[in-house]
Amino acid sequence: MKTTINQTSKLTLAILISGALSFSSCDKFLDEKPSKSSDLVVTTTDQLDALLNRYSTFYTEGNRTAIYSTDDYNFTKQIYDARPGSFSMAAVEFALWDIDYIQDDTRENFWRNEYTKIFNANMVLENLSRVSGSQADKDRLKADAHLIRAYSYLALVNTYCLPYTEANKNELGLPIKLTTSFEEPTARAPLHAVYTQIESDLAEAQKMPVPLVQQGRARHWRANTAAVNGFAARYYLVRNDYNKALDFANKALTEYSTFVDYNTDMRYGRSSTVNINTGTPQAETVTLKFPYTHDNQSDFTDMLQWKEFLYFRMLNHESWWYIPSQELIDLYDKTNDLRYEYHFVEGYSYDRGMTKPAYNWPGYVFFYKDRVPSGPTVAEMTLIKAECQARLDQGAAAMATVNTLRAKRMKPGVWVNLQASSKEDAIKKVLEERRREMPYTQRWSDIRRFNNNDYAGDDVLLSRSFYPYNASSVLRDQPLKTYQLSKDSRRFAVPIPRTEIISSQGIIVQNNY
Repeated sequence: MKTTINQTSKLTLAILISGALSFSSCDKFLDEKPSKSSDLVVTTTDQLDALLNRYSTFYTEGNRTAIYSTDDYNFTKQIYDARPGSFSMAAVEFALWDIDYIQDDTRENFWRNEYTKIFNANMVLENLSRVSGSQADKDRLKADAHLIRAYSYLALVNTYCLPYTEANKNELGLPIKLTTSFEEPTARAPLHAVYTQIESDLAEAQKMPVPLVQQGRARHWRANTAAVNGFAARYYLVRNDYNKALDFANKALTEYSTFVDYNTDMRYGRSSTVNINTGTPQAETVTLKFPYTHDNQSDFTDMLQWKEFLYFRMLNHESWWYIPSQELIDLYDKTNDLRYEYHFVEGYSYDRGMTKPAYNWPGYVFFYKDRVPSGPTVAEMTLIKAECQARLDQGAAAMATVNTLRAKRMKPGVWVNLQASSKEDAIKKVLEERRREMPYTQRWSDIRRFNNNDYAGDDVLLSRSFYPYNASSVLRDQPLKTYQLSKDSRRFAVPIPRTEIISSQGIIVQNNY
């Protein structure tokens, strides 16, 4: 008997399946293209496969907290004064850990987008028992959907909820949605229940029968065994369970450990020229050098060919400027670190309009101007392995592990191999390398766990000096204030958008500050 789903679910499924052909540049990476259909009845595993094949629904993560709220992001009076128009009020609010106005930003879509992914995962899981198709396909789709759901719940809980501790475990968590029904309760479950759900989904995802490499090709835009193990390693690192995180990182690396070698695989792409200080004695034309990964805004080929991915996810910045802090910049060996050479575009502020008077500041550029890899990669697994080894007092092993990554990121020379004089020094060196390798994408999550583990040596106090502000403007005529985010601040739970609270008719409640 054919089974239909509710009207909203049918509409969503029709849109997603119909759009599955829109990424023709990536056809050569896919085994088969889902067919466009006007039939809104879900009857086959092929239809559900088409839903998950449309990676544009799942790959992007517009997490403004990750972009603006850490010490990787440069937000100072000086850079703001250079061109206030470069900064939205949302940028100001997220950079200063606002609790008063941020919830009314109607363009904040991270919550909604991650729950859309959860909805689509639930759609697959609800229909698996009703559709035709092989059991192997059903098993694969089931594990795939569970990974999607676990991944989104971890992203959400790491943003909108307090860090998990024994003291916090009964604090407000998230609404746990396991169906597509609008009748399902939307009240926020306790924090511990969210983590229990993530672990339940992870256990189901671990039944994934499909490896990352299929017929000689890494297929990271869909769930696979390396992706599941990589996500598990990330999850257990968040929980400060170093033995489990190390075990899963090793499993992921045992399956797949291919690096991008920046000495041979990275290169410059198209450069651009900008005229600065026009009409003044200081007028000049400046050339901006971009990595080749910047060149294609809409062609996904380079992203899908990035061979370190275990699972295809990208942090997305709508304002197109990852502004590196001086603290982040100072972590790099500017002479020998190829990550600095290729990803830090000198004078990028000119590209963002700071041309008269000219204000010179770099930008961090990876894929085009807006996307930075945020899904599990070989590099992340290597760093998780090294950090766990260091924290488990295996300093020499930790340095050997982290140096395998540095050899692929640095020019050859004596500066490649790090050495540690103590457990504390090993931890410090690995965490610095982690920050160099993954700015923005993991720093917010890292600060949360650093401030809630049993090692005070990596606690982080966030602080900025900036003007007062209100809901609509920065008050530049008033004295500067000091804004801080202490290690035990309740603001580590970001305010939930008010639109979500209203649409739930008040069932979803706001965080307490």
